Amino acid sequence: MLIVGLLPIIAGIVLLIMDPLWLGIVLVLIGVAIILFSGFRTVRPVEKGVIERFGKYTRTKEAGLTWIIPSFEKMYKVNITEQMVDVPPQMVITKDKLNAQVDAVVYYQIKDVKASIYNVDDHRKQLTSLARTTLRAVIGNMTLTDANEKRGDINDKVETVLDKETNSYGVEVLRVEIQKIEPPEDVQESMNKVVKAEQEKIAARDMATATETRADGERRAEIKKAEGIKIGLILSAEGKAEAIRQVANADADRIKVVNESAQKYFVGNAQILRKLEATEEALKRNAKFLVDTSKVQTIVTDASGVTPVMEKKPSKKI
Repeated sequence: MLIVGLLPIIAGIVLLIMDPLWLGIVLVLIGVAIILFSGFRTVRPVEKGVIERFGKYTRTKEAGLTWIIPSFEKMYKVNITEQMVDVPPQMVITKDKLNAQVDAVVYYQIKDVKASIYNVDDHRKQLTSLARTTLRAVIGNMTLTDANEKRGDINDKVETVLDKETNSYGVEVLRVEIQKIEPPEDVQESMNKVVKAEQEKIAARDMATATETRADGERRAEIKKAEGIKIGLILSAEGKAEAIRQVANADADRIKVVNESAQKYFVGNAQILRKLEATEEALKRNAKFLVDTSKVQTIVTDASGVTPVMEKKPSKKI
């Protein structure tokens, strides 16, 4: 662009020397405008610009419009947002001498744009290579079972190592995610059988525990039921005993009152009183006597010691 801008300027100067003043001035102005406008650069909010002059770092530009000297200065834009690098699958030998195919993803962000350009040749390529090496080192110290069960620990360890190693070239590792750890098919099949057997064992143990719990519950229920019946019988017996005591007390009180009355009003006539009580009791219970009608008076008189008075029936009027 500098050459394109210089051509009108040179032509304008030549014309000024020759004679047409106004045309030369126009050409010079056009050339200057081309040079000025060709030096404007725009930096987006997700980027930062590193400016070099004759191959030497001069300054770093933030987001916005900036101007550089055309052909003398050059700008390199660096993305400062979160980025992802995919670590290609690789075979890793675990601690228990088994092969496993491991794949991971590394998320990072550039914090120092100057270091990311001048301290490393290609930070993405460098980060990928370092992640592969770190994964082999971490998983190689673990068994295959541990590697599958402790993926979170692997992520943390790899992230710590990568963040420390990449700090020198301005890269911050945000997180590492293990996508898969796959053993060979025969090993996977054996592991599935082991897991299935373990699950069946756990299910059987849970079933036995449930059966035992249910049996214990039923036994406790029967014990509670028997205790309830026992308590009910005890309470019923106590109630009956209390009723008998109350009846006995009532009878005793009644007998006492009767005896007192007999002593008071039937002095010397106890036998007659006893006969009256027996007759009263028999009449209350509707006792039946098979006797001759002509001897009713004699039976009642012998039983009670009194002579009943026969009710006279009124005579019928003719």
